[in-house]
Amino acid sequence: MTPLLEMKDITKEFPGVKALDEVNLDLHEGEFHALVGENGAGKSTLMKVLSGVYPYGNYKGDILINGEIQKFQTIREAENAGIAIIFQELSLVKELTIAENIFLGREPSNLGVINWHKMYQDAAKLLKDLNLDINPSTEVGDLGIGQQQLVEIAKALSQDAKLLVLDEPTAALTESEVETLFEILRKLKDRGVGMIYISHKLDEVFEMSDRITVLRDGQTVGTHHAAELDKDKVISLMVGREVGDIFPEVSHEFGEVAMEVRNLTAFEPDHPDKKLVDNVSFKVRKGEVLGIAGLMGAGRSELLATIFGAWRGNHSGEVYVEGKKVDIRSPKDAIDVGIGFVTEDRKRYGLILDQTILDNSTLAGLKDISGRFLTSRPKELSATTEVMEKLNVKAPSAMTETGTLSGGNQQKVVIGKWLLTNPKILFLDEPTRGIDVGAKQEIYAEINLLAEEGLAIVMVSSELPEVLGVSDRILVLHEGRATGEFSKEEATPENVMAAATG
Repeated sequence: MTPLLEMKDITKEFPGVKALDEVNLDLHEGEFHALVGENGAGKSTLMKVLSGVYPYGNYKGDILINGEIQKFQTIREAENAGIAIIFQELSLVKELTIAENIFLGREPSNLGVINWHKMYQDAAKLLKDLNLDINPSTEVGDLGIGQQQLVEIAKALSQDAKLLVLDEPTAALTESEVETLFEILRKLKDRGVGMIYISHKLDEVFEMSDRITVLRDGQTVGTHHAAELDKDKVISLMVGREVGDIFPEVSHEFGEVAMEVRNLTAFEPDHPDKKLVDNVSFKVRKGEVLGIAGLMGAGRSELLATIFGAWRGNHSGEVYVEGKKVDIRSPKDAIDVGIGFVTEDRKRYGLILDQTILDNSTLAGLKDISGRFLTSRPKELSATTEVMEKLNVKAPSAMTETGTLSGGNQQKVVIGKWLLTNPKILFLDEPTRGIDVGAKQEIYAEINLLAEEGLAIVMVSSELPEVLGVSDRILVLHEGRATGEFSKEEATPENVMAAATG
């Protein structure tokens, strides 16, 4: 039987790097095919070749749909061939309605006049098919991220897609939203839609996949039926080595108290009476990793943002750095007293994606690296190169545009930026979100190394194994309040979850 899709010997090069090296992938109608690999393995590049982002002639190899060679020059040509791709960064216009987003550029019309009634009627039908009980005239900006993801799928279905690619579709979804998404994908599969699914979440991969293709360093390692593999085998194929314990066993020696927070309270900016952080106190010592656990909405990120001087709402409480009370009213104040902050959303708050690694790396500590009045490019380059080597950032040079890097390497650039400020305390908010297991291991190793060097680290993570595996001590929040504190020995999944659920 002729496959729905064949990608044969796909090779794609960028200046200084071969991103894809004779990669092969095929997909059948009604098949759920997972594509996995470390960040930088070439997954997204391969999908950009498939979708026409990189037009025919800019890569080597062949794409066949139902046995016929395709030579896509534009994204629209790929869409017309029945290919729809939902990228990790959603492509919706938040100021437009759901219906306007679904049919953007393809609005039903009569003699050049948009048929608004038909557009909203068709959009309502698509939403009903997805069990999405929302008025199609709702602005997308008023939806949660999970609902926006489903609108993207409705947009793909409106194109009568026969081949659907999903790139990390559950990265920002709740468990219930993930289950809703999977129910929809199962229905699409029953209708004969072939799906390529890119995810670092191997539980999801094994729950849904018929076959799994592994990429490593731009090459196809192999394609296997999901039943032939388990998570350990997939991880070893991805990273090229057997993977034992992901979290290294390290015993940290604690020094003096680096930071103390007393009775911190923070209010929601738009609802000044609503407490998001409620009278929280804690200490973190030099050389210690303090994990902060809790369910979504517990106030973990708000706690860090308030301490760092980045919270817009009213707040109260006291912060002491090395025993001295500090008055932090802005991120600059926090940097000046030795606090660094790797934020949850690296692309929005951590990086300037169209700037180089060098420009991003020196952004927060420029005056100390380069001089208070005149910048020194050689000093900046030397500092950036040193931190790139320390963190094993994979890039042709410090002058590489940061937006072209994989997620794991972008995260390393963010961490490097803060290390170049010589912090005493480092906040890590979801430090491994959206990156693969190999990059996670490197970041865990770096966290341990920084703690060994005497840095005090406060880490927020939604992944319970990560909190348990990396932290020396765990503070648990529930609805803004501290409901538990556990040493490494006391911290069990049951204890932490009991405190997290109040």
